[in-house]
Amino acid sequence: MKLIAPVLLSVLALLASSAKADDTLAKFKGGIGVIPVSSGAGTDPTATVVNRNIVRGVQPPGQIWTIADLDATVKTDGSIRVKGRGLLLAGGNNIGFTANVRVFATLICETAAPFTEHSTAPAGIPLAPDGDFEIHDILSPAPPAPTECASPVLLIRSAAGATGTGPWFAAGIPDLK
Repeated sequence: MKLIAPVLLSVLALLASSAKADDTLAKFKGGIGVIPVSSGAGTDPTATVVNRNIVRGVQPPGQIWTIADLDATVKTDGSIRVKGRGLLLAGGNNIGFTANVRVFATLICETAAPFTEHSTAPAGIPLAPDGDFEIHDILSPAPPAPTECASPVLLIRSAAGATGTGPWFAAGIPDLK
């Protein structure tokens, strides 16, 4: 009997910790800054084709941005925590600065249109002068069930105009571990 109690407690602790892990919808570790356009040859070899870097329906900004690090967790209840470091302009006259922008986060689960944007408050939060930021919020609308979000994309976007339609500056790298 004395041996059963510790084993039973260990099993219960394992079950409790796995139940906690089950409430995570998506995790992101690392970030990718935006390069707004790419070019290539079209059907006419003398012409250059410029392609906008649109991600799941969200437009890029007009300038390159870089991000040093990003760590984000989205829970099944829609709560989200994002910690970003070094989100800065990577080109133009304000290179190395934040352009005093405010940012918000958007999760998109669909791989093909129509896309549903699950976003934090579109008024956003200001970037620190070094490009660091933290977002602690609830996504709206609430995200779908984990089985319906097999290919999540997390975008960090401009809160310009507070309309929730700003361009994306950085994307999270899915943590598939």
